[in-house]
Amino acid sequence: MSPIETPETAGKARSTGSAGGFTLPVILSWRPLSYSDITAWLDLTQRIAAADEPDWVEQRADLEQALRASKNDSRKDTIAGFGSDGVLRAFGRVSMNSGSSLVHGSGGVHPEWRRKGLGRAIFGWQAWRSAARLQETGLPDGVLRNYVEERNPSHLALLEGSGSSIVRYFTEMTRPLDQPIPEFPFPPELELVSFADGGDRNISELVRVAHNDAFQDHWGSEPRDQESWQFTVSHPEFRPDWSLALVDGTRGEVAAYQLASHDPDSKELLGHTEGYTDLLGVRRTWRGRGLAPALLAEAMKRYRAAGMDNAGLGVDTENPSGALGLYERMGYAPTQRSIVFDLPLVAPGP
Repeated sequence: MSPIETPETAGKARSTGSAGGFTLPVILSWRPLSYSDITAWLDLTQRIAAADEPDWVEQRADLEQALRASKNDSRKDTIAGFGSDGVLRAFGRVSMNSGSSLVHGSGGVHPEWRRKGLGRAIFGWQAWRSAARLQETGLPDGVLRNYVEERNPSHLALLEGSGSSIVRYFTEMTRPLDQPIPEFPFPPELELVSFADGGDRNISELVRVAHNDAFQDHWGSEPRDQESWQFTVSHPEFRPDWSLALVDGTRGEVAAYQLASHDPDSKELLGHTEGYTDLLGVRRTWRGRGLAPALLAEAMKRYRAAGMDNAGLGVDTENPSGALGLYERMGYAPTQRSIVFDLPLVAPGP
């Protein structure tokens, strides 16, 4: 596969469609996504998922949030390709946190419209738009990051041929809940609370602060602002009764936490129902006390009581904290890997 267009070669693309100054294939008509496209976008996402069989599929709420998030401008940071019949056939988008030089890209092409250069064109647009965003924020350079499941050969081939480099691997893991769940005591000075019974305390905000502290030394992590955090804890799949915090009452802060969710389509996607640990963190002053396995074990009990077949989570395979080994000792086994690709970018000159 030949290299895709970069910001430097975007003006030399062989097709003559355009979107915001970037050249795109004329087999589709291109414009930004809007709220009126949500239903069509969701339908396209589901058709792509039926072909690629990912472990998780975005819901309507995720697509709405992508257009609503204040840190991005959907009029510039999304692109949609429509056939002559007016049906959405391809899309791309980028997102970037305030003050960051890391841009995340995502996109997809209808299975029946693949092998027409649309995937390469969308990636080229992502690189072009990402470089423009760096310029808009006054940053000289940055990175465009994309994730791909290892078992998706077409997406993998696209990124391998894009000039991007592999920088990280993440592993999805699962554990049957019919196996014995280990017992781990919680330190008596910490109080276990869930998001469902947090009382008068603002548990959500305390956990957000704890998360930003716990993850500041984790690869690829950026602080969660209140807007993005609120979406996390109000997402339709979020389970407040399974999401836990260990509160240090003397300091009025959260020492460790575990946020969980349930995808109602997990049975269809994975072959089993699953309670999923989205975030697990321990503040550095509390590490080495067994808080992470204790929270996982408590979450497993709650998953099983709710009728779940398995407990699931994802892990940075190269995490120096030894998280992968911890999960393996607790009975989790790998199911599939995701690969992280980075494309270095240089903002165009004035």
